[in-house]
Amino acid sequence: MTGAASAPTATEADAATVRSEVEAFCDEHWDPDATVEQWWRLLAGAGYAHPMLPPGAGGLGYGQDQAALVSLVLAERNVLGPPGGLGRMLAAPTIAIHGTPEQIERFVPEILDGRVGWCQLFSEPNAGSDLASLQCRAERDGDEWVITGQKVWTSGGQVSDRGMLLARTGPDLPKHAGISWFAFDMDQPGVEVRPLTEMTGRALFNEVFIDEARVADSALIGGLNNGWRVGNTTLMVERASLGSSGRKPPELLPGPKGGVLGERAGDFVARSMEALGGVPSLGIDMWWWLVDLARKNGSVTSKVLRDDLMRLYGLIEINRLSIQRAKAGSTSAAAPNIAKLTMSELNRSFRDVGMRVVGADGMLMGDSDGQTGGHIGELALFSPAPSIYGGTDQVQRNIIGERVLGLPKEPGPPRETPFSELPKN
Repeated sequence: MTGAASAPTATEADAATVRSEVEAFCDEHWDPDATVEQWWRLLAGAGYAHPMLPPGAGGLGYGQDQAALVSLVLAERNVLGPPGGLGRMLAAPTIAIHGTPEQIERFVPEILDGRVGWCQLFSEPNAGSDLASLQCRAERDGDEWVITGQKVWTSGGQVSDRGMLLARTGPDLPKHAGISWFAFDMDQPGVEVRPLTEMTGRALFNEVFIDEARVADSALIGGLNNGWRVGNTTLMVERASLGSSGRKPPELLPGPKGGVLGERAGDFVARSMEALGGVPSLGIDMWWWLVDLARKNGSVTSKVLRDDLMRLYGLIEINRLSIQRAKAGSTSAAAPNIAKLTMSELNRSFRDVGMRVVGADGMLMGDSDGQTGGHIGELALFSPAPSIYGGTDQVQRNIIGERVLGLPKEPGPPRETPFSELPKN
């Protein structure tokens, strides 16, 4: 299993054609004894690592419906999915839109075939919800930029090779106008990553300290001082991705730090459900899982619980229909923000209903004894996070109010005020 497989490029391929092509690809190329690296190389070569990207950036030009069908067929065929992480989810689409042909060729292929893992270096201790107030600075030094500052809530920073870095390159410009977007190397002197342990006991997030680290001018994506526009593309892709749903194949962390490139691909397919104790991901499958659990332990006799289950079912259906409407193109500019809000609400609702179903077992965590192996307890502790990461629920509502409904902005300094003149902290 070497080299790249091919798949026809089609902008408007019908569902039957997409399904048959992906099934044929799996029949011909899936080998559970192949390494993860070999399989990812084949997926990327066929355009299935990220089929929504344009053909010139390693994709097939598919729409959301077609891309979702690719994921569904890969899951049905019990094969390993494409590389996980923020590189494929965010960096590749952003670079495909704003990068030069040289930058696309340099950065995107190694994302799609899993050679390099990425993180997102946006938020700072004093620039979270108000991201445009970021103070991490980039100063020009010949063909390089010298970066100094601090980032926080960096998902996967400890296992990433590169980062999507927003830094201030124009301090005398208005705060939104003096920011640039860089493809930043994490493995260099002056970069320290400190994991932040959450109440789940895991460390998904990190704080990153940058002290005179360097990035080449050729890694500046989208033009000097145009980072706010480029970063907004990243954020819109993130919100749409976080709010999406559908059955997907198992994914693994990319890059050498992920530690799986040389491992047998088939092993991870077998482990994918075992890792969650057989618990499906959020969605209609997990709803049915909770219903079956409630029937087994007798909690389904509660009228209150049955009401809660049907309320949750309605939310799942509203989310599904909203996604279908977005795929059909008949939606508003607020669709990504609404999807993000719905995802936050789904996490809270699954937490609340799950706790009602399992009762006191919801206090158990990890591999503890209990009806679900502690899965509901972990979901309960993790559930506040989705309403914060990717832009808080409050930020999403502000965006909808100001940019879509035309409501007045909160009072503040004139937008054209130079960043250097704005009050800090």
